[in-house]
Amino acid sequence: MDKSSKGRNHRGSRRDDDRRGGRDSRRTPRRAPVAPRRDDDADSEDNEFVWGRHAVAEALTSGSAATINKLFVQKSLSSDQIHSIVERAKKAKILVSEVPKSKLDLLSDNGNHQGVMLAMPPYAYASIDDLFAKAQAAEQDPFFLILDNLEDPRNLGAIMRTADAVGVHGIIIPKHRAVGLTSAVAKISTGAIEHVPVARVTNLANAIKALKDRGLWIFGTAMEGQDFRQWNATGPIGLVIGNEGKGISPGIQKLMDATVSIPMVGHVQSLNASVAAGILMYQPLRVGKQPSNNLS
Repeated sequence: MDKSSKGRNHRGSRRDDDRRGGRDSRRTPRRAPVAPRRDDDADSEDNEFVWGRHAVAEALTSGSAATINKLFVQKSLSSDQIHSIVERAKKAKILVSEVPKSKLDLLSDNGNHQGVMLAMPPYAYASIDDLFAKAQAAEQDPFFLILDNLEDPRNLGAIMRTADAVGVHGIIIPKHRAVGLTSAVAKISTGAIEHVPVARVTNLANAIKALKDRGLWIFGTAMEGQDFRQWNATGPIGLVIGNEGKGISPGIQKLMDATVSIPMVGHVQSLNASVAAGILMYQPLRVGKQPSNNLS
């Protein structure tokens, strides 16, 4: 387990205080006017919006499926500029949704949307390279959490709190069918969201294969796995935590290098995802993977 990796570091929450266009020095073009959230519209929850053809085209220049949730396009509206915007979004594998003008009017608070709008997450996602860079900066072997379709924002927020406490270098989540970085997650994390980078990937299985190519040993949970108390959790590690109800999906389970289990002697033979993750995350810390002033 002497493999090492290099990367770059990047993290931060989004801000919408500059509403004049132009280019954000950190990562993406600054926002066009941001509409107030509307509780009666599911698409407005935990999104920021960029609208107007010029602003949307500029955002797509440096945006990707990891940084943009969806492109809304007004139905029955066509022009060379609209076609170009749609093609660029599709090329970047960004979801495109045709909606009536009334929908865009609602989301933009009757702003001059010109028939196009981008929905973007309120918190910035990191790249997997960023996670490696954080480990490298700490001069430690990488220790990543990989969440397989976790759906409950309370679980993700609680996991982030423990991850920050034990020195996890980053969390990897899938983009689809899983909870992302939302205001609810931020609240539960009690500030950890600002310190634990989260990378969002389109294909979790491919991401795990890439991690293995870069030297990580991938561990998951299974009833027949090794007792986690005997787990030699040293070296570069990726720990997979499964979905709250279904556990680790079969396709992901096949990619495990080994599995671990949490012994239980009571009548209930399953644990909440965040509780199980918290127990397992402390094993690398206990065996000396990360420095600590609180554990002997």
